[in-house]
Amino acid sequence: MTLWTSLEPASATVDPGGSTRVRLRLRNTGDVVDEYRFEPVGPVAPWTRVEPQSLRLYPGTTGTVELTFAPPRSPDAAAGPHPYAVRITPTEHPEATTVPEGNLTITPFTEVRAELVPPTVKGRFRGRPRLAVDNLGNTKLTASIGGSDNGDQLSYDIRPSNVQIEPGRAAFVRTTLKPRRIIWFGSREQHPYTLNVVRSGTSPLAVEGTYLQRGFLPRWLATFFGVFVALGITFVMLWIAYKPAVNSAATEKTVEAANTLAPTPTPTPALTPAAPPASTPVQGGGAEQPKGTGNSGTSQGSGSSGGGGKKSGGGSSKTTPRKTATPVVGQLIIGQGSNRCIDVPDAQNGVGKDGKQLQLWDCAGSANQKWDFRGDGTVRSVGMCMDVAWGSKDDGAHIQLARCSGNPAQQFVLSQAGDLVNPQADKCVDATDNGTGNGTKLQLWTCSGTPNQKWRVQN
Repeated sequence: MTLWTSLEPASATVDPGGSTRVRLRLRNTGDVVDEYRFEPVGPVAPWTRVEPQSLRLYPGTTGTVELTFAPPRSPDAAAGPHPYAVRITPTEHPEATTVPEGNLTITPFTEVRAELVPPTVKGRFRGRPRLAVDNLGNTKLTASIGGSDNGDQLSYDIRPSNVQIEPGRAAFVRTTLKPRRIIWFGSREQHPYTLNVVRSGTSPLAVEGTYLQRGFLPRWLATFFGVFVALGITFVMLWIAYKPAVNSAATEKTVEAANTLAPTPTPTPALTPAAPPASTPVQGGGAEQPKGTGNSGTSQGSGSSGGGGKKSGGGSSKTTPRKTATPVVGQLIIGQGSNRCIDVPDAQNGVGKDGKQLQLWDCAGSANQKWDFRGDGTVRSVGMCMDVAWGSKDDGAHIQLARCSGNPAQQFVLSQAGDLVNPQADKCVDATDNGTGNGTKLQLWTCSGTPNQKWRVQN
């Protein structure tokens, strides 16, 4: 070996989002001038920068290279010790590679985000929101969930009430809200409430929501019944007060009424035959037609023709307004591993087919690749909804297009970590067999944080 190396210090500590430097000293112990190239290796190599990347040394001389470590403030930079190394390759003797090793410790940090899906729920006897908790730190998160409201008007059934979440993952907590008092009549009432994510040693993270409690019977129905009863009583009273009297006068005047209604015969006027028109000759010795009959036929034909001409002229003056294209609403959902879009097969014309399994395809920005995240938790394209086939919770269930019904199989949440999760199954939308090519089908699978389960949206 013709090279001596030393890392100063051999062990270093760095905060996520910050940086630290380590000095690498090396001496050419050979007898020829040589140039050395440096390459970081190991799990922290993506966050390591070497300056300079090559160094030329004469025999017996010493040089210095600086290693800068800058891990991101994200779940990818896991807390704890991480070994690292630098591969040094001499130009003159490439087979004599040297790999000095060191240790880098990344400090832990915690970052939690929580969101209610949906933030406002409605119901007469209960409401069922879901709380999505994202662990954006680099250590495992342990927390408990509790609920509260002003006046203790609601009761809370939270499952699970305690969660443990790995870095970069999300958990969904099912909550059932029940009002302590039922509204039989009247308008709906608002009940603001708060779900608290409680962690040891830190202040609780409060997430606010609203429960809209509806009356068992709407107010208009009570008003309708009241008006109906009042009208009924009024009608009965008027009937009693002004009940018509029936006597025999109608029987006595039957003959008089019959005589009055009998029609009086009138004489029929004599018809005078009309002379034939002087300008119309009689051919073949046949009998002439009466003037009245001939004029009647001609008049009817002219009227019909004139009316038709007028109608035709009016129709030709109308103009048909031109239709303008309606812009497609939605965003592209792009896979991290494939850089391709979630696509509805055979729907480039904007018409989807119920039960069609979704796939990956090159992003074209067409209507069958635009997805609209609605406030009710559904994700829609071409007038239909993303859906887990048969409402299944099993790995391998098809992710398909279906008519929107609002059931839990059509609820999806895109977490801050990039997981597209169905809360009912607590599983992720997954590209089958880690596929990245056109036509790769989508399925439901246990969330693992792999690139084929990571998604981002783009306008």
